[in-house]
Amino acid sequence: MTDPVAPLLDSPALPAHVARLQRVLDDEADRRDTFRDSLEGEKAEFINGEIIMHSPARDAHTATVGRLFRLLSTYAELHSLGVVRFEKALVEMTRNDYEPDICFFGRETAEGIRARTLVYPPPDLAVEVLSTSTERRDRGIKFEDYAAHGVGEYWIVDADTQMVEQYLLDGDTYRLALKSDTGELSSQVVEGFTTPVRAAFDDDANLSALRALLAA
Repeated sequence: MTDPVAPLLDSPALPAHVARLQRVLDDEADRRDTFRDSLEGEKAEFINGEIIMHSPARDAHTATVGRLFRLLSTYAELHSLGVVRFEKALVEMTRNDYEPDICFFGRETAEGIRARTLVYPPPDLAVEVLSTSTERRDRGIKFEDYAAHGVGEYWIVDADTQMVEQYLLDGDTYRLALKSDTGELSSQVVEGFTTPVRAAFDDDANLSALRALLAA
């Protein structure tokens, strides 16, 4: 990979470039503070200096998020593994703020979460359910940013094709561990969690999987 900084290091105008970048970052930081101050009741993200407002989701999207959240949160609580949050949990990265559809925080990370927490640290698992308006970011900047901040596992879920992609952190990037609309999804980060892929998309399969978790 070409180092984008290398040409600047050889440029006599480096100090001017650095000063310009710092002005941009300072302005962006001010806008980020304003964004956070106005968050209450809104579903929005702050990405590369821009506020991204989210429109209402289709039922297939909402139902898929609900099924996965129900399974993950039940399992995590049963085994005291940490906490699971969804949609309105604002996750802070170095430059950007995201609201993953679902995020899991393991025991160590969860210890710092309080009742008044508004901004969360990077999760251990992030789940994004695709929509037309978000797919480019979910597969682009979020994919890169989650990996850069040590999010150990990332699921990209397509409610239309009923496909789950599971990515595991390998060094500083993700490798594809599973892409399937059948079989089982086994988490590496949520210790011991396994569910049929169909349980993300079908109510009966979800209920059966939930019963299995409770009976184990």
